[in-house]
Amino acid sequence: MLPASEPDTRHLPVHRLPPLLLACLAATWFIWGSTYLAIKWALVSFPPFHQMGTRFLVAGALLAAWVLWRGGRWPNRAEWVNATLLGALMLGVGYGLTAVGQQTVSSGLVVAFIAIGPALQAGFEWPYGVKPTRMEAAGIALGLVGVLGLASGQGFGASPGGLLAVLVASVSWKLGSVWSTRGLPRVLGGRSLALAPGAMGFASQMLAGGAVLMVVSLLLGEKPGWPPQPLALASWFYLVIAGSLIAFSAFMLLLQRTRTAVSSSYAYVNPLIGLALGVTLGGETLHWGEWLSAALVTGSVVLMLKGRT
Repeated sequence: MLPASEPDTRHLPVHRLPPLLLACLAATWFIWGSTYLAIKWALVSFPPFHQMGTRFLVAGALLAAWVLWRGGRWPNRAEWVNATLLGALMLGVGYGLTAVGQQTVSSGLVVAFIAIGPALQAGFEWPYGVKPTRMEAAGIALGLVGVLGLASGQGFGASPGGLLAVLVASVSWKLGSVWSTRGLPRVLGGRSLALAPGAMGFASQMLAGGAVLMVVSLLLGEKPGWPPQPLALASWFYLVIAGSLIAFSAFMLLLQRTRTAVSSSYAYVNPLIGLALGVTLGGETLHWGEWLSAALVTGSVVLMLKGRT
């Protein structure tokens, strides 16, 4: 639900969105597409869960401090419970296992595989009475063909563990995205998972998710390389500022104020950017079959999003 003071922009076409939401859209498109290569570079000195945990704890603390400085309030107990649940799903499992997958799978393939998100979202929204249109169903079918091609290709085929990690990460991210806007399904109680209002809600989710990630890191005995390599450290800072403070907050705002077709549109832009950066800057190589499969996944997302407009 939107606060009473906020205009309802959920049904506006993209070209009529306010400048703030257009900027949020650009952030999820272009910044997120570049973060997968940054995650790979940061892994040299920062292990998966430690990298993501410290990233979101720092970003969440900075954002919370800014909100409190501007007169905002601290989340109440119920809002912290919701932030912890969503943070554990979207950040703890979603981002943590994405980083795990990138230890053995190229960043380009990871971001292409994650583009199955809209298909997963369509499935998770079914219990809420939201059924896919014919075009969405066609997109889901095309996407499954592309995903099967990626899963059996040289990249994922050589790393079943990496494939499983990215798959679980994708499921957790989309499950958290749906629950954050529609609440828990009836079989789980049906209650709302409302966060603290405004940016404090995003900050509390990052803080809770970061704490979960650090607990996992400690349990696994992860130890960062010290001193960190310059490229790894620069990538970590980029992930904190651009990937978390800007892009993650932008995505959560889009979830609240735009329809699903808009907030999910990053899914067909990110693979193009991630693949291009992985090949040009990351020195990654992809087999022609993997390029074709990635194209099928991207095409499926386009069909799905057009089916919702």
